[in-house]
Amino acid sequence: MSSKKSEAEETEELIKSRIRAIPDYPKPGITFRDITPLLKDSVAFSKCIDLLADRVSAYDFDYIAGIEARGFIVASALAYKLGRGLIPIRKKGKLPYSKISKSYQLEYGIETIEVHSDSVERGSGVLIADDLLATGGTASAGADLIRDLGAEVKGYAFIVELEFLGGRTRLGDRDICSLVKY
Repeated sequence: MSSKKSEAEETEELIKSRIRAIPDYPKPGITFRDITPLLKDSVAFSKCIDLLADRVSAYDFDYIAGIEARGFIVASALAYKLGRGLIPIRKKGKLPYSKISKSYQLEYGIETIEVHSDSVERGSGVLIADDLLATGGTASAGADLIRDLGAEVKGYAFIVELEFLGGRTRLGDRDICSLVKY
C-alpha cells in the first residue's frame, strides 16, 4: 500500500499551511482563520480555486453568490474559472438599487446582508461561496435571500470549515464543499 499523497491532498495541505490563526479576534475566545496569506501566494491560491472549481462543477448552477467581503474573492475567482455569473451579497447599506435584506446572528453579534432584487432570475440555480463556514448563519442568510428571489440554492463552497461549530446543520440537504477543516 502506497503512502503517496494525491494531488488533491497535497493541495489541501498547501492551503492549510497558508491559513493563519489569530487568537482572540474579533473577541476573546474566538480564533480567526485568516486567508490573506493564502491570497498572497499566487500558486497556493490558484490551486485552491482550481480544486474548489473541480469539486463544485457538478452541482448544476447558473450563478455564484459571494458574500461580502472575503466571499467576493472566492466567488469571483470561481465564477471566472467556471464561466458563471456573479451575484454580490453585500452588508447593509452598500447596494444602491432596489434590494432585499436578511438579518442573522453571528458568533459575535448580529449582521444584515442585502442583494439586489434583480440579481437572479426565478428558477436559476445558485452556488453560494464564502471563505469560511463557521456556525452557518451567514451562508444560511445568503441562501434565504436567494430563495426569496425565486432561485434555488444548488450548493455551497468554502475554503475553510470550522467543523466544531456545526455550520453544516444549518444549510439543509444541499451539497457543501469545504477544502480544509478545523
